[in-house]
Amino acid sequence: MFSLFKSDPAKKLKKQHAMKLEKAMHAQRNGDIKSYSQLTYEAEEIYSKIRAIEGKNEN
Repeated sequence: MFSLFKSDPAKKLKKQHAMKLEKAMHAQRNGDIKSYSQLTYEAEEIYSKIRAIEGKNEN
């Protein structure tokens, strides 16, 4: 009943993940491959945290 007022812990991480991927896309388009690879790596780390949180919520 009160789950309506609980915040989703993965919501903030999903927003950060989307922002990292967008920054990576712009870096790639500008030809900055080093920044692109760093941002992509950081996005993958955030995504693994999201999967861990969602996996914990399912059990």
